[in-house]
Amino acid sequence: MKINSILVSQPEPLNENSPYNRLKNKYNLKIHFRPFIHVEGISAKKVRLQKIDLNSFQNVILTSRNAVDHYFRISEEMRFKVPSSTKYFCQSEAVAFYLQKYVVYRKRKIYVGKKSIKDLLETFEKFKNESYLLPTSDKLTSNVPKFLNEIELNWKRIQLYKTVVSDLSDLRNVYYDILVFFSPSGIDSLMKNFPDFVQNKTLIAAYGKSTIEAVNKANLKVNIQAPTQETPSMTMAIEKFLVNVKS
Repeated sequence: MKINSILVSQPEPLNENSPYNRLKNKYNLKIHFRPFIHVEGISAKKVRLQKIDLNSFQNVILTSRNAVDHYFRISEEMRFKVPSSTKYFCQSEAVAFYLQKYVVYRKRKIYVGKKSIKDLLETFEKFKNESYLLPTSDKLTSNVPKFLNEIELNWKRIQLYKTVVSDLSDLRNVYYDILVFFSPSGIDSLMKNFPDFVQNKTLIAAYGKSTIEAVNKANLKVNIQAPTQETPSMTMAIEKFLVNVKS
């Protein structure tokens, strides 16, 4: 089996040194990027219907860059001045780095998990009696809420943006050897855009347990999985597959 083309269901990386570029050049591949989903902000009017007072929270838990953007967007739209004393609990270094777009980085204000929100357990314990706001999309996996409840944190969810299926009709007659997915929403978009989709010889790469479950639920087959101990990133998993195919 020869692999020539890959479609990644995400925006194209801005970094020229992206692992995908290295993969493309090393194996002479055609790699295209196309978001299968996009995010739309929920209006201030609809957010107000959730009856959540932003003033009531000393801390904000941020799990993605979208959460960062829409927390500060809605604060501005609702004319809420975010107190300088607010502490931010970021799920990853990438989220914390992105947060600097809005706030001046101070160690006492920004706490960062190495891989997940669970890495912040000790820090949460230090501020156990304080209140936490969790900005999310309309779709939220159970992992974070379950953890926050387990450690008995005083937290509240606020929905600030929603995940919307992108129009992919121009791809109907375009064929790729590998389709790469990073979330259940991506699989949902595939099936809504192409309800008659048949996998045939198309290979599917899926990142994360929930994405793999979504592929199986759609009666499709996962051919490449990540993360694993051996291949923690999607590009590493794809490369391992390419090497095995050649050998």
